[in-house]
Amino acid sequence: MEQKRFVTEDEEGTWAVAREFAAELKPGDVVCLEGDLGAGKTTFTQGLAAALGAGRAVTSPTFCLVSEHPARDFMLVHMDLYRLHGPDDVLAIGWEDYLAQGAVLVVEWPDRAGELIPPSARHVAFTHLPGADGCRRAIEFNP
Repeated sequence: MEQKRFVTEDEEGTWAVAREFAAELKPGDVVCLEGDLGAGKTTFTQGLAAALGAGRAVTSPTFCLVSEHPARDFMLVHMDLYRLHGPDDVLAIGWEDYLAQGAVLVVEWPDRAGELIPPSARHVAFTHLPGADGCRRAIEFNP
């Protein structure tokens, strides 16, 4: 997906954007989700998982660090690196193994991975926007 910006008003809108993006994913892709706590990263990942046919519910992996979601064509791996301290910690949770298996890595707080993030990674930024129920957000795709 080329550089694009969407504004969504609710979770359904965020899921719709995620569905469109999911159609472009292929094994081995790394998707970097950037934004403040509560900005919509996990909601977006829920939409990806649903679009890719993952059967179980997606929750934030903040405390378990990694959640695996078998999808139709590959494993969707949701990583939350917030509590890690750098690339060595990221390697310790299986980064290279997941990529070698052809998983798609969806990474929250990708700055913790440093140089492990490949140049081909897709970057998605989330920003809260003023709205009545707090679910309004901007979603920006940056190649």
